[in-house]
This record gives sequence, structure tokens and C-alpha cells, in this order.
Amino acid sequence: MAKHSTGLISFRNRWPLIILLCIALSTAIAFFIRASFDGSCNSQQLMDDTNQILSKIAGNENPLGFMKSKLVLLVSHELSLSGGPLLLMELAFLLRGVGTEVVWITNQKLNEPDEVIYSLEQKMKDRGVQVFAAKRQEAVDITLKADLVILNTAVAGKWLDAVLKENVLRVLPKVLWWIHEMRGHYFKLEYVKHLPFVAGAMIDSHITAEYWKNRTSERLGIKMPETYVVHLGNSKDLMEVAEDSVARRVLREHIRESLGVRKDDLLFAIINSVSRGKGQDLFLRSFYESLQLVQEKKLQVPSMHAVIVGSDFNAQTKFETELRNFVAEKKIQDRVHFVNKTLNVAPYLASVDILVQNSQARGECFGRITIEAMAFQLPLLGTAAGGTTEIVVNGTTGWLHPSWKGGRSTTCKEHHSTSYRCQDEAENGETGFCKSQRNVSGTAYVSQNFLGLEGGFAEGQKEC
Repeated sequence: MAKHSTGLISFRNRWPLIILLCIALSTAIAFFIRASFDGSCNSQQLMDDTNQILSKIAGNENPLGFMKSKLVLLVSHELSLSGGPLLLMELAFLLRGVGTEVVWITNQKLNEPDEVIYSLEQKMKDRGVQVFAAKRQEAVDITLKADLVILNTAVAGKWLDAVLKENVLRVLPKVLWWIHEMRGHYFKLEYVKHLPFVAGAMIDSHITAEYWKNRTSERLGIKMPETYVVHLGNSKDLMEVAEDSVARRVLREHIRESLGVRKDDLLFAIINSVSRGKGQDLFLRSFYESLQLVQEKKLQVPSMHAVIVGSDFNAQTKFETELRNFVAEKKIQDRVHFVNKTLNVAPYLASVDILVQNSQARGECFGRITIEAMAFQLPLLGTAAGGTTEIVVNGTTGWLHPSWKGGRSTTCKEHHSTSYRCQDEAENGETGFCKSQRNVSGTAYVSQNFLGLEGGFAEGQKEC
């Protein structure tokens, strides 16, 4: 790993290490203390382990308590309903909850008014997050004043030189770079040339962290800074719905009725922004082929439907037009349903029977929707790539298939065969729920990170 500059205050250099534990804890810990576990998860043992570790955390009831009165600047490359900005917003609200002063900057904003941006900015302002323009002097002033700067995604790196100019070197030692990307076109020096000199990087999966380490070295000739892998957790709001059987039933009935899906029909869902890299086209082709197979072989299976959550009804892309044309051409409009992108995925997770995570190429950096589906005890069909392989255990918590066209036949078989495996689906969903509790967002796992980082911070204070 690259060594950081040592000429600045060592205490500030250690702030990003602490925020790593904050993000890890804040995204996971909220629901573990109150989660209700099935007997098959060995809940008592899990809770005993959790309590034993939590008892070692001295002082604050809220692990983020030490951030009270600190100033944190969050820089996002965009403000949209996609994964990166929404994760950063969640962090902003968690920090505000403990009295942190939080400022948000969006680097790339549309010139014309945008309903989504306006709505999200208003939501942040209502929660006490200050929203600043990206390129005014006040942005430079607040950056120099901040105790911590979090850059969200690789693309946000362009903001450093464009806005801070000669002040960049003063700011780098207090920058935490939160990286979510897996695509090769993000490996450009114009984005990440300052990456070796920031205080730390956080990445959502081990596979992605290793990929960044290798690619930055081989392609760009630079080294990663100290890098920490923190698996994402589920939000408190989502878990409250997942644990409420009445709420799930009501949402399931309402959504399925609105889609025209009957109680006993089998409903597949793919919940991602609609784009070629997310694999909705290959999913629809395999879904259609599975319908054909059922018809040709006269299989006695439940009627199958598919819902694609992630459309943009206000600005339909060429790719989505292709998807809709395919559905019309194959005359399966009554089986395939398009839903606009939304902040609230819980109603759709409550309503579907199987989640499909079909991101192509290198897959998802992590794929938070996967563990969100696990919280609803849904079985999963996922590509054997990226962070999905760190979540889904093939044949146990779901089924993995190859990416690109090689996965279509496999996915087709999975579509129609899952209709025969209702008991297996239930078992896989239950196992996935337990895994999401223990391994992905487990309090024990995250709290162990806390204890290690807390020790490093204590040493840093002594040095100061």
C-alpha cells in the first residue's frame, strides 16, 4: 500500500480510519439489535456473540457518537436514484443523527430543473444536511474547514482539481474515498491520480478491492492507499418492513394486484437502474425462452411473471425502448411489467417470489439489493461475478449462472425449474436470511472491525 504524506497533523490522517468503522456500523448495526430470528438461524448463539462483542465497546451507546460536532463534507459525482448517491445520503442522515455538521456537494448537476434532484435535495435539507454548490468559493472554504471529506465514487475525483486547484494537497490527508465502480473505463488518471495520497479508500467487496489494486498498478502505475472492505448493510426502515409479517402481506397483495399478478403466480424481479450493464435484456430473453419451454413441454407450473423495477418514465433511454419493443414483439406484455425507479424497494421485495441479480461483465461491486432480498427471505438468481459471489452461496442461498449470453440457457432453466422447487426456494430464502444476518451485515463482524480501528485511533491520540 502507498504511504501517505507525513507532514500534516497525524490526528487528521486518522479520521478516515474512524469513519470506516462508522459506515460499517451504521449501515448494519441498527437492525441487528432488534432483529427477530428464526430458530434455524441459531438466534440465541448469535445474540450472545453479538452482546459479548458489543460489551467491549466502551463509552457511547451510538458508535457514531464521537462524530458529534465534527464537520464532514460529502462529495457525490451526481444526485440520482442510483446506488452510490443513495448510500451517501444514508450516511449523511446517520451522521446528522449524532450531531455531526454535514455538507453535501454534487459535482455534476443538470442545468435545467430536475424533479428527482430537487426532491432529494429537499429531503436532505429537511434532515439538516446543508447543500452547497460544487464550484463556488464556499465549496473551497468548507473543504478546507472540514474535519473529514468523503469522495463518493471514482468519478468524484475530477472535482478535486477542478474546484480546489492549488489547495488539493492540503485536503488529501483528510479524504476518505468510497469506491463502488467495477467497470474498466473508470481507471483513468483524470479520475484517480490523487488516489495514492488520500488517507484511505473504502470498497464494498473483496473482489472489487483486489480488482482496483491490480488495475491501478498495472494500467496506471499507481498504488492504492490503505484500503478497507466494508460490506454494506440493510437500512433500519427496510428491516422494519421485512420483520413485519402483516406489512409484508399487505404490500404483497397491493403490489401484485396493481401489476395484475395473481396470488399463486410466480413473480421474478430484477431491481436495478435500467441499463445494458445490468442485464435486463438478457434476463427478458431467458424469461421469454422459459415461457416457450413451459408451453412446448406442457409443463404444469404456476403462471410466471417478471417485473423490472428501475425504469425512468420521464426520460426513457434507447436501451429501455429496446426492452419494451422486445416485450411487445414477443406479445408478453401481460407477463412483463415495468416500474419506475424508486427510493423504496421494500414493497416490491415483499411482493415477488425470486430476485434476479443479472449484472454483466465484472458484476456488481457488491449489490446491496441482494442482501435486501435476503432480508425478505427471497431465493436469488445471480451472475457468478463481482460482489454477488461474496453473498450468494450457489445452491444454498440461491443459484449462480455465467454472465453474458452463456448464462441465458442456465437462467432459462432456472426460471422454469424454480416453479417446481417451492420447498427448496423457501429453504434457500431462509438460509439467505440467516447469512444476511451473520456474514454480510453481522454486528459481530462489524464490531470486530470497530475494536481493531478503535485501538489504532487510541494509539494515534497518544502520538498527537
